[in-house]
Amino acid sequence: MKTFALSRNTGPGTPDVAGFFDPRTFSIQYVVSDPATRQCAIIDPVHDFEEKSGATATHHADEMLAYVKEQGLEVQLILDTHPHADHFSAAQYLKEKTGAPTAIGDQVVEVQKLWKTLYHWPDFPADGSQWDRLFAEGDTFRIGELEARVMFSPGHTLASITYVIGDTAFVHDTLFQPDFGSARADFPGGDAHQLWRSIQAILALPDETRLFTGHDYMPDGREPQWESTVREQRETNKHLVGVPEEEYVAMRNERDSELPMPKLILHSLQVNIGGGRLPEPEADGKRYLKIPLDALEGASWE
Repeated sequence: MKTFALSRNTGPGTPDVAGFFDPRTFSIQYVVSDPATRQCAIIDPVHDFEEKSGATATHHADEMLAYVKEQGLEVQLILDTHPHADHFSAAQYLKEKTGAPTAIGDQVVEVQKLWKTLYHWPDFPADGSQWDRLFAEGDTFRIGELEARVMFSPGHTLASITYVIGDTAFVHDTLFQPDFGSARADFPGGDAHQLWRSIQAILALPDETRLFTGHDYMPDGREPQWESTVREQRETNKHLVGVPEEEYVAMRNERDSELPMPKLILHSLQVNIGGGRLPEPEADGKRYLKIPLDALEGASWE
């Protein structure tokens, strides 16, 4: 199974993009680098978690660090596109290893407020202070000499953002590969109408913009894929071609109503709304997750 691919820059002002696929969570992590300065950012890193044993590890994050070292890169930023519901974020671990600041969209505060209630954490600071920078719509930054900007892309979650870096866009869980379609919008704070509008904004980018997704579920058993273009999505995405907004929303809501919740949603959100920090050890030196019972609809009894 393919678990790594490098998408080379297409000219000055465009990045190299290394994608690392995690088969356990179907997630893709990225190292986005400026060929001119060797500066880079890491996007949506995975902190490994094995739910049956409760074991944690940093295999995937360390794989990216090895790539960074091998390529002579320097990590400038550690970026999350949203608080993930299906894997732990390794942002805090990578910050400790590299010293690079962390960032996420500023609407993460609204996600924190929602989930602190579900976890009954009255003292949890729902102010985004767990990250070094909170991005708003239209904010700009640089990776080396690469120009980057932030698009607010809600719908899948309240806080989802897209990073547009040179001729690339990291569209997280808003769009998947064209043969799989688009993301669900039924998590707490999700909204199919917002998701539709976010997708349209992404598809308004230049046709040859390289789009990189947050997951790939390998329909029909094909090899993992995570790169497409705006043109390919507009012309071939199974959920979008010839589909107006109301029809899309009806399809999305019907489809989502049949989906079980991700198996790690209650495990991962308590880590990810804290910027990827694992729970603090208790008096016995062990860390414990807190799982609220009957907090979410969508139980699968199969």
